Amino acid sequence: MSNQTGLFCARRFWPLFWAQFLGAFNDNVLKNAVIILITYQGLTVWGFPSKSMSTFAPALLMLPYLLFSGMAGQLADRCSKSWLVERVKIIEIGVMILAAAGFLANMPQLLLISIFILGIQATFFGPIKYSILPQLLGERELVTGNALVEMGTNVAILLGTIGGGLLVNRELVGPRGPALVSACLISFAVLGYLATRFVPHTRSEAPDLQIDPNPLRTTIEICKQGYAVKSIWLALLAVGWFWLYGSALLGLFLPYAAGVLHASESVTTVFLAIFSVGVAIGSLLCEKLSFDRLELGLVPFGSIGMTVFAADLHFAWKPLPGDGAAGHLLGPAAFLAHPGGIRVMVDLLLLAISSGFFIVPLYTFLQARAEPEVRSRIIAANNIISALFVVVWAGIQIELLRYFSVTAIFVLVAALNALVSLYVYSVLPEFFLRFIAYLLTRVMYRVRATGLENIPREGAAVIVCNHVSFIDWLVLFGTIARPVRFVMDYTLARTPLFGKLLRDARVIPIARASEDPAVLEAALEKIHEELGQGELICIFPEGTITHTGDLNPFKHGIEQIIARTPVPVVPVALQGLWGSFFSRRYGRAMSKPFRRFWSRIGLVCGPPVAAEAVTADGLMTLVSDLRGTHP
Repeated sequence: MSNQTGLFCARRFWPLFWAQFLGAFNDNVLKNAVIILITYQGLTVWGFPSKSMSTFAPALLMLPYLLFSGMAGQLADRCSKSWLVERVKIIEIGVMILAAAGFLANMPQLLLISIFILGIQATFFGPIKYSILPQLLGERELVTGNALVEMGTNVAILLGTIGGGLLVNRELVGPRGPALVSACLISFAVLGYLATRFVPHTRSEAPDLQIDPNPLRTTIEICKQGYAVKSIWLALLAVGWFWLYGSALLGLFLPYAAGVLHASESVTTVFLAIFSVGVAIGSLLCEKLSFDRLELGLVPFGSIGMTVFAADLHFAWKPLPGDGAAGHLLGPAAFLAHPGGIRVMVDLLLLAISSGFFIVPLYTFLQARAEPEVRSRIIAANNIISALFVVVWAGIQIELLRYFSVTAIFVLVAALNALVSLYVYSVLPEFFLRFIAYLLTRVMYRVRATGLENIPREGAAVIVCNHVSFIDWLVLFGTIARPVRFVMDYTLARTPLFGKLLRDARVIPIARASEDPAVLEAALEKIHEELGQGELICIFPEGTITHTGDLNPFKHGIEQIIARTPVPVVPVALQGLWGSFFSRRYGRAMSKPFRRFWSRIGLVCGPPVAAEAVTADGLMTLVSDLRGTHP
């Protein structure tokens, strides 16, 4: 049974999944049904013309995120989330009954009020659905859980948007539309509540937290908490950018289809379907390609795809003479037969898949790195930032459409995405380093790792490994789930390009006592400090990369380190890198291209050695045995 199937069938996951799925479905059924009814009846509501409803109704749904996310995050941290999710779903039933009254009495004002209240309900549900996952799932299941939630949400949005339109389509259902949509909303709200009754009980993670009823003050305070940790703040901004980017593209689909492609509304529906399904596919692929761990290396893959395929929408369509003549619009079949039609569809699909690669690791990152007692408030800060980005960009995009073509805005959004990505990766190099390590360990050399369970999940430890090539540390960095601090020759850290990469990885430079005693003492002090903080340290005790493929004698510095800070030592052996492009088998490394540039390599971890049993010679024997005949 696959991880996805096994988790999907587990009670600690499926009730929350279906509660979220049915809620997202209902949100979009209500929103789209209201937009279509008001638009086709040509009504003016509170001074807003019917043609503004496609912008105004989503804004009403989003506005509570700005107003009440702070309080929602506090409440989710203070209360049991399993208890809270039931109460929030009861409120959804009440909102849907109110909306049903609006449909049946043909009161558009009441429908818009229902959308706003539903936005409040969604605001309080938002921090719960993501912050409860680490309480219900194991560390290695978080990526799978997030991937399934993202997949389900996008499928629910698609089905809800289409369903909302079909249920009020007079040509299909006649005058029964209001009754049908009312029955649908109430039924699915009740089903969502019933699902929450099966969510396993969770304890409060901050039971003494005082709830501040001032929405402005709580919003500012929660944003400060997100800002306190640099990596979390940048991840919050990246997620906010993702929602801005997605809303920008979705807002351009209709003018792109009508004004550029001269395609019918049904083609716009196909675009929405492709985009939603693509994000779902990307989310599930992300879980498969993460190998049961938080894989930040997929985020740059996602940002590259989001840039390239959005920009290509500008170049994909080549109009033919007569396109749009006499008001003729292309249906889906004619659109696909048109030159460029398939290319546009492929661009949208790959763009959406890339978006899944981008967002799933970021949500997992926020859940894994945030402290449990503030996790819900961090998610709430994410909702605030995302809502703010979306609302501000909506105003900017309305102005841009006055002066620029739709395809030009696609290029602008793609360029902005590239700039935002480069900024995030420059100030948070872990993402870029994981990207490089992923290319090495999953694409080029395809690491087969065994014994990773011997590396402690938490707490201080030292890894000792044979030194075969210049990328040994990157192979370990990309394969071991925990962050690792590497100890390496100080001369490498002083080289221009490679040194920058090492500094970004926070490598600890070390020297022999005969070379630079000050550097050696600083390194030993830093190692002692990091181990004291429970970090994982990796040392290559040979002190140099092998010239022959054989192990060099292990230096006795490892004994000095363990004597000062007694911690377990894990022997690790790399197999198969000797003879690669990055090794010295054929002379100077990286001087002869196409030498073993694509092959399988091994990484074998042995059982930890207790501190009192550590000797350099003993560790060398263990690493040699693990390496076997595969240098």
